[in-house]
Amino acid sequence: MSSNSTAHPWLRLMRLDRPIGTYLLLWPTLWALWFASQGHPTFSNLLIFTLGVVVMRAAGCVINDFADRHVDGAVERTKNRPIPAGEVSAKAALQLFFGLLVVALALVLLTNQLTIILAFGGAAVASLYPFLKRITHLPQLGLGVAWAWSTPMAFAAQTNSLPIELWVVFGAVVFWTMAFDTYYAMVDRDDDLQIGVKSTAILFGRYDLFIIALLQIAVLSLLVVAGLLFGRGIIYFIGLAAAAGYFTHQYFISRGRDREACFTAFLNNHRVGMVIFIGLATDYLIYP
Repeated sequence: MSSNSTAHPWLRLMRLDRPIGTYLLLWPTLWALWFASQGHPTFSNLLIFTLGVVVMRAAGCVINDFADRHVDGAVERTKNRPIPAGEVSAKAALQLFFGLLVVALALVLLTNQLTIILAFGGAAVASLYPFLKRITHLPQLGLGVAWAWSTPMAFAAQTNSLPIELWVVFGAVVFWTMAFDTYYAMVDRDDDLQIGVKSTAILFGRYDLFIIALLQIAVLSLLVVAGLLFGRGIIYFIGLAAAAGYFTHQYFISRGRDREACFTAFLNNHRVGMVIFIGLATDYLIYP
């Protein structure tokens, strides 16, 4: 769980040395693009959104570390991050954050007016999320909204419209993010209790795994509904079944609530997002 101390501090600040977060944001973005385009996204949108995922995930990590600069030093997992370690100043981190937002804006300007309008909302949500843990036990909900914002943006870019069906996918991404980020928060729960940072892991308490399971059931249920609304075939649903298998695996390995096990369960969600996308993309190839 420790950071790669051999990487350049700026790379570590943007977590470019640890791509798991990029994967976790990329998969639902690809789900949305494939649903919006009926399996045939334009190359330009695919490139813009893929680069946008990398840039916005990096920006989110930078603003998160800026917001946590006074508490990260007290947490075992984060005490060696660049800002608390004195490798990057808070001012430089803030400058990097705004620089990344400019890059993201340049990318979204290549799309259309509706997508550009939505992008400003997405940037606002991503900027506010890191501060939610000071005022609410539901920062994971804020992260879920930020994570799912790529869904309406993908539909806007691909179709220049916001069909009501997209919000089913949006909801699935919100619940999925809340589930996997609760696993992540369980890693830091003891430290967070000491320093006064709030999270769903603290809010859910001894019911944490039960509520994570409920969230995962909601994810699968909404994705089943999305599959029906978008006319998907059997291969898509096989992908959802594989995801259910991974969810079950996460539950069993994390039953003891060991930090390493919870972190492993969090990481396993990369495979969840991947198998859902593989099922979706393959299904569109066979059942266009």
